[in-house]
Amino acid sequence: MSVYEDRTVLLRGGEVHSPADPFATAMVVERGHVAWVGSEGAADAFASGVDEVVDLDGALVTPAFVDAHVHTTATGLALTGLDLSSAASLADAAERIRAYAEARPEDRILIGHGWDAARWPERRPLTRAELDALTGGRPLYLTRIDVHSAVVTTALLDLVPSVRALDGFHDGQQPLTGAAHHAVRAASYAALSPRQRTEAQRAARHHAASLGIGTLHECGGPEISSEDDFTGLLDLARSEPGPRIVGYWADLDIDRARALGALGAAGDLFADGSLGSHTACLHEPYADHSSAGVAHLDAAAVTAHVVACTESGLQAGFHAIGDAAVDAVVEGVRAASEKLGLARIRAARHRVEHAEMLTPESVAAFAELGLTASVQPAFDAYWGGEDGMYADRLGAERARALNPYAALLRAGVPLAFGSDSPVTPLDPWGTVRAAAFHRTPEHRVSVRAAFTAHTRGGWRAVGRDDAGTLVPGAPADYAIWRAGELVVQAPDDRVARWSTDPRSGTPGLPDLTPGSALPVCLRTVVSGQTVFVRPNE
Repeated sequence: MSVYEDRTVLLRGGEVHSPADPFATAMVVERGHVAWVGSEGAADAFASGVDEVVDLDGALVTPAFVDAHVHTTATGLALTGLDLSSAASLADAAERIRAYAEARPEDRILIGHGWDAARWPERRPLTRAELDALTGGRPLYLTRIDVHSAVVTTALLDLVPSVRALDGFHDGQQPLTGAAHHAVRAASYAALSPRQRTEAQRAARHHAASLGIGTLHECGGPEISSEDDFTGLLDLARSEPGPRIVGYWADLDIDRARALGALGAAGDLFADGSLGSHTACLHEPYADHSSAGVAHLDAAAVTAHVVACTESGLQAGFHAIGDAAVDAVVEGVRAASEKLGLARIRAARHRVEHAEMLTPESVAAFAELGLTASVQPAFDAYWGGEDGMYADRLGAERARALNPYAALLRAGVPLAFGSDSPVTPLDPWGTVRAAAFHRTPEHRVSVRAAFTAHTRGGWRAVGRDDAGTLVPGAPADYAIWRAGELVVQAPDDRVARWSTDPRSGTPGLPDLTPGSALPVCLRTVVSGQTVFVRPNE
């Protein structure tokens, strides 16, 4: 236990978001846990017996956020390296790549992220020949925004001679998908030095802390990063202050996942791919493509994995986006419940990442089987709506059914919110806003429910029911915010108006109406230890 955790701190003079007292203005933290929350008058009794008194000056204190799906090293590389997420056209992207390559003549490999040809007037990615010319013939690995495909240079292909025989490689065509993409990704990350990896991981954790995020669920795996990357990140989190890391290793080899220190053989264990890359597995073909995507796991494989994980005390989990992939996961988990008993399966809290294309039947199955839906509301903000990528890929009718958060909550399905960063940025309040103001109105949830999914929901997803709220005994993971007036927002305006009345006894949260300014993080604390303080505050 660090010296900071041993200190007793009184925070007072603000607004403390706590179910223990909806009108709390003060909180005591002792030995890394919340010791008390209450009123300003009662805080006087603690003032003389603490090591430090923090005057909140009207600031809001909330539980720290949990981002339930992150790729930490890739996030750090996007923060410190070539980020094309804001490129407005193919020509704009090309100029950024050229400038980046010229600025880094010593880098043996160039890595970037975030291009999205669906947003460009040209509606196509850069060709291999164009990239070769822009980079002077050096290896370049450049992932599409969904991280399920990539454009590369010839020099990178030459580092992986077998790639031309793998699924997902089409000579002269970009991008690479499937096994071919996984092969060049492994080669690209293997070319990073340990120093580059550590710098990226530090950058990602610092950025997360600056946004009030106290915990990251790292989703690694043999097709995503590397064992050294995964264990190095866990070691870094143990040795340096910052957001805690919960590791998931996406591998059918559960012994390997356990040996690496993973909480589960889960995360991005691919049942399919992504909608943007036409690799999510669908029951019916894409509206703008002749295929119906790619299935990586069938129900039998899911069953075997869930049984093995449950019997060994590990969480199982799967990446499933398309309706066919989701149904395969549901069928497999249900078969596992028939072998081991429903109670054991529910108790294990297995997870499904993304879970975008759900039907009423699959929603009901998630509830029955105790599956946590680890979802990313920013996906809808980025790609939803009548004119978005989802509608292009699926047609308007299927697109409107995506990401039905309200139906999941009504059914009692546990929700955990994340970003899938760097697919979409670390942005917790933006994530809460995206769920509360979903592009499809019937899928909207209250701000309070969305906030809970992004705090307590992330803890519950790792099997912890004693954290994620500011109540006595809970871990002292909290953030302090500069925020405007606190309100209670719900999808039904009549409820929202009523519940802003103080007599409702419901703790308020910042106004997240689209267009309003989001709260600014002033300080982030993890287990009683300060891991971020905004400069000049």
